[in-house]
Amino acid sequence: MESQKQYKPKFSFEFYPPKTPEAIGKLQTTQAELAKLKPDFFSVTFGAGGSTRDMTFETVMDIREKTGIEAAPHISCIGSQTDEIKSILDKYIESGIKRIVALRGDLPSGSVGYGQFRYANELVEFIRKETGDHFHIEVAAYPEFHPQAPNPKSDMENFKKKVDAGANSAITQYFYNPYAYYSFIDNCEKLGVSIPIVAGIMPIVSCTQLVRFSESCGAEIPRWILKRLQEFGDDRVSIRQFGIDVTTELCEQLLTNGAPGLHFYSMNQSVASVAIWRNLGIDQRVSD
Repeated sequence: MESQKQYKPKFSFEFYPPKTPEAIGKLQTTQAELAKLKPDFFSVTFGAGGSTRDMTFETVMDIREKTGIEAAPHISCIGSQTDEIKSILDKYIESGIKRIVALRGDLPSGSVGYGQFRYANELVEFIRKETGDHFHIEVAAYPEFHPQAPNPKSDMENFKKKVDAGANSAITQYFYNPYAYYSFIDNCEKLGVSIPIVAGIMPIVSCTQLVRFSESCGAEIPRWILKRLQEFGDDRVSIRQFGIDVTTELCEQLLTNGAPGLHFYSMNQSVASVAIWRNLGIDQRVSD
């Protein structure tokens, strides 16, 4: 973890594009609350096969206009053609966007083709070729390994390809075992990868939701955490408080051991993220 300690910690929050007027209002309230914390940036996801492309753009513009904080759109390449990606990049350049999150993405249901890009490193390479150094490019990292990777070795090699293609930094899939993250960083160092790799954090607010997300993305829920969540049943207050305590402790360990930042998967909610932020005293860490 030594190489990660050289970076000044950065803190960010992720949103997904709202699809209804009610959801838009909820997100605007959430982004206003989280903007008070003065994070380094917000990121906005991009649906499978670009299914929320327009809303991603609109959400990014709204965040920047209303909060004054940098907003980083996600771009996924699966199901996209080069001219589509080029058009999106041009639109963001014209709008003054400087940071993007480049991902392979998922095939939308019913889709039969990958498009002209199959892997995220191809997307990163294309962005660099078309836009030079205009964008700070974030990519994804998987401390517990990508669920579709045939083995850990190939997963690490694929991550290095994204870095070699021009990624500036990475954000991990969420995890609850800090040693998975430490091991991943050690493996990166052995491969000569030294970009900052920010830890992805999922605040726990619902047992059912967490189990569903974790099954789809391959994140492991430690047995002791799952058992405690199940014990609370429908007691949402206890689940949220337990989740805040567990996640605060995880974040504290990560920062103490040199993680170059935290990226909160907010799920368009602010209460748990704000509580963890306050527990960690991040305002003081940043001012120091």
